[in-house]
Amino acid sequence: MSQIRLHHVPASRSFRVLWLLAEMGTDCAIETYDIAGGSLRSPEYLALNPSGRVPALEVDGRVLMESGAIVEYLCETRPEHGLGRLPGDPERADYLQWMHFAETQATLVQELNLQWIFMPAEMRSKAVLQVQARRLAATAKVLEAALSERDWLLPSGFSAADVMMGFNVFALPYYIKMEKFPAITAYRARIEERPAYQAARARDGQQKFYAQDYYDPEAL
Repeated sequence: MSQIRLHHVPASRSFRVLWLLAEMGTDCAIETYDIAGGSLRSPEYLALNPSGRVPALEVDGRVLMESGAIVEYLCETRPEHGLGRLPGDPERADYLQWMHFAETQATLVQELNLQWIFMPAEMRSKAVLQVQARRLAATAKVLEAALSERDWLLPSGFSAADVMMGFNVFALPYYIKMEKFPAITAYRARIEERPAYQAARARDGQQKFYAQDYYDPEAL
């Protein structure tokens, strides 16, 4: 079997894949890119991922893109690790729901990133930022309610759904105040204690997105 190769930007959605592979005890080569540097728009990279985004994963003789699809593929082709919930599993429906709800939440983070991080200050919309922050807080309330009842998203314990959602919770404090979300804060601490998470973070690289701890639309 050929070596797995992950095309990666530090602290981006591609970290989900890096972390999942670490949970599986599976090594991979990493090609790191810089969003601002233009390397994601090179012809070589666009041949792998025509959208010019990460992740792209070279695995099993093919190239996959979209972090959710990659996570599901890896879990289904490597079921011995027990990180997915395959058809017939009683937790399958909840597993899939959390997997995709994670992208609902991540899209809101992405939109806030676009306004705060990548858009010139004079082009930011206070109204849009306020609405998107409220929407993000609404998704956090859903997560808070679930995690108030158990340590991980599924009753049986840690799964790839926690990899999908767990990536998000590290971005939430930049855009919403976390005092109302103690269960999410405790969830984040449990994630940070996982050896595989620590190993993946050690390989992740330095994030270059956030220059401050909290972005307050009221300050505009």
